[in-house]
Amino acid sequence: MTRASFEGVGVRPREHEEGELTKMIEQYTSQVPSGFYLTLAIGSIGLSAFLRLNKRPHDALFVGQWVTAFMLMGIYNKLVKLQGSD
Repeated sequence: MTRASFEGVGVRPREHEEGELTKMIEQYTSQVPSGFYLTLAIGSIGLSAFLRLNKRPHDALFVGQWVTAFMLMGIYNKLVKLQGSD
């Protein structure tokens, strides 16, 4: 059901508010430069390649999976800086 279908039924959409812990985390993480997360992602790609070349495929796969997490943290950091928290 869409939001329009709830109008007239007496149901209001709730406003979302961030918790105090979330605000505190965003305050600290917004101080980290965005390039830091990109550097971590590129570094983990390089470390993964190094491990693969040194015949440690399991370690290379483990480290290679960090790239996504670092990039997502960087995107979240950028959004918090641009839009702020609620």
